[in-house]
This record gives sequence, structure tokens and C-alpha cells, in this order.
Amino acid sequence: MASAERIDQAIAAGEPCGALAGIPYTLKDIIDTAGVRTTGQSRSLESRVPEVDAAVTTRLKNSDAVMLGKAVTWEFAHGGPSWDILGAPCRNPWRLSHDPSGSSSGSAAGVAAGFCLASIGSDTGGSIRGPSAHCGVTGLKPTFGRVSRRGVMSNSFSHDHIGPIAWSAADVAEVLQSIAGHDPADPHSSIAPVGDYISGLNRDISGAMIGVPYHWFDDEVPASMELRAAFDDAMKVFQALGAKVVPIELPRLRLFEDSKKLIAAVELFAAHSDLIRQMPEKLGEVFRVRVMGGALASSEAYVRAHRLRRELNKAVTSVLERVDVVMLPTCEPAGRLQPPIAEDLLSGVGYLTAFCSTGHPALAARMGFTSSGLPLSIQIAGRYFDEATVLNFAHRYEMQTDWRLYRPGFLPD
Repeated sequence: MASAERIDQAIAAGEPCGALAGIPYTLKDIIDTAGVRTTGQSRSLESRVPEVDAAVTTRLKNSDAVMLGKAVTWEFAHGGPSWDILGAPCRNPWRLSHDPSGSSSGSAAGVAAGFCLASIGSDTGGSIRGPSAHCGVTGLKPTFGRVSRRGVMSNSFSHDHIGPIAWSAADVAEVLQSIAGHDPADPHSSIAPVGDYISGLNRDISGAMIGVPYHWFDDEVPASMELRAAFDDAMKVFQALGAKVVPIELPRLRLFEDSKKLIAAVELFAAHSDLIRQMPEKLGEVFRVRVMGGALASSEAYVRAHRLRRELNKAVTSVLERVDVVMLPTCEPAGRLQPPIAEDLLSGVGYLTAFCSTGHPALAARMGFTSSGLPLSIQIAGRYFDEATVLNFAHRYEMQTDWRLYRPGFLPD
């Protein structure tokens, strides 16, 4: 609490403070913190204490935000909830028997529960947006390279993104403003200029074009009736704000999924092969199942997957030249907390992977509740480095609806 006391004293004395002065936050436990354990939630790194902060940690400190602690994740931010790793799985604040999703599970659950105003998570295949959806908060996966990954445990170096989770789009914008920017020590960090994410939140969206890939959630992976109905209601809200909703065609979801899963499996194995060889007994079963797939993939398959990914990126970028944003449901509402099914780990298809594969910014925001009281979520994706427009649409929607006023009640079944 020393940092909080220092900031209180500075404010009382009228001294200048950072943009996030006094704001409490947590960090996903794959983000390095000097002098504070960073374990990846793995027994293999149970005693690991970094000597240097991650780049995002440094930027938050420089903004005078106050770190409360580390947030629970899946082992090395991969696989699914496990009971044989360091610490028990996180639970969903809206219903304690249910899954908060992952892998940034503790980040989203902590924000939803009111433990902190914001948290920093990572997203390789939906790990910011999925938990944000299940926990009824707002989470942004920025453009690939927008936020430095230096000092963050690698999952898939070509797909990993770092981004904020908070209660609202406005809060997300405030945090992103402090953590975005080029880091010369991160080879994947972009030199693209940082936008103004805050001043444009209330910008008029009348006349804007919203592209909707209905074929993704009507035909390829049909959405549940409640999720589909909530999405239709959300489109009516945007139309009332003057935006135009048009159907668009994007490549099949399965293509994004197949490309990403093969690439990520190979890169995951490359990142953690030493641990697998040296101490496999200290790795959880779910993680071992996922990581070994990368050891079996051929170099030819890896190259083909990257070529496919490049074509998919071009297709999505081309569509975004004709519309301002793309919208679709984020994912189905939370189910019960249980170990992941092996078949789903290897072959499941959803709405989250596509924008990790392409690297476009994508945000999850609450869009209502199921009849049983579980959060529903809308996903908003935009052009490269145009997080400002994505946040603008999310903020206008949040201000036009009452969903942000509801808080979890921690009621067990």
C-alpha cells in the first residue's frame, strides 16, 4: 500500500500525478512484476520472482496506478480450467458454480466482483474477450503490437496480444491510453502512432456502417436463441443511433480456427519445450495435452497455416475497407465450471479466434442477460490501430442501455 499512500500524499499536496493516479488494478499472472511472484499458474515456476517489470507494468507504474496483486489464469494462459496446477480455478462472480472462461479468468472476475477497477490480460485466441463476456465486463484485445509484450510469458508469439479489462468502455480507454505505444525492446511492438482513445468516446455514429457476418452465427456455429435475440436487439440500438447495419461475407470460421490452432500449438511447444523436457511432472494434464500437439506438427503444415492466415487477414482487411466496424456475438454465456473436454480443445470452433488470427482490434461488451441471469456479450472489431472507433461504438452502446448498472450478487445455485 506504500504506492497508494504516496499518491494520496501527492494529490493532497497538489503535486502532478499520472493519468491513472490511485486506480487499483491487477495483472494476469503471466506478466512480470519485479520482486513479486509471476508463476504462469504453474507448479513448474512456483517460486519464480522476476527481477524486472514487464513493459506494461512499468507503464502502469508511471501512470501512478496501484497494483493490488496478480490475477489467476489457466496454466501459461492456455488450455482450460485445471485442478492439478498452482491454485484452484477462478469462479464466475455472477454464479459461483459457473465458468468465468479464460485464460484471463481472474482478471475479468476481479473486475466484475469489484475487487479492482481494471486488469491487464492477454488474448491469444479469445482470452480477454471470452472472460469479459462470461463475467459481464468490457475487455479489449488491441491491434497486434499495439501494447508491448516484453516481460510477458509467451504463448504464441504470432498471436499474443496484451490488453485491458474494465467495467466500461470508458475505463478501458483510459487504461489503453496509458499502456499503448511503441517499445523498441519488443520486436513485435508497432511504431504506429497512438490514437486519442478518450476524447472520441461520444463521437456521433450516425451514418456509420456496421458489418455483420450473419453466416458465422446463423449457419456455421449457430447462436443460441437468447444470444441471437440479444444481438438483434443490440443492432436496433445502433440503428436508433443512426448507424447502418449491413450483412457481410467473411471466410469460414473453421479456416481461422485451423490456421490459428496449428500455428499456436507449434509456437507454444517452442516456448515451453525446456520445461516439458525437464519437469513434465510439474505441468498440468490439460496443458500437457495442448502443448504436445505442437511437437507433432510438421514444418510444412506450419508454413501452410501461416500462408492461409495471410490470406484470411487480407480478406478481413478488405471487408473493413467497406464498413467501419464488424459486429457479432462474443460467445455463448457461461456454462458450469468443469475440466475442458479434450475433443473441444483440439477441434472446437467459436467466434473469438478470427480476430486473434488477423490481429485486428476486437472488444467484448455486455449486451444483456439470459433468462437465468448470466451475462451476454457483443463483439466489436475494427480496422488496424483504430481502437478509438471500436471504443466509440462500445461506449455509445453502453450509454444507450442499462446493462452496465447491474452487478453480480454472488448467489450460489
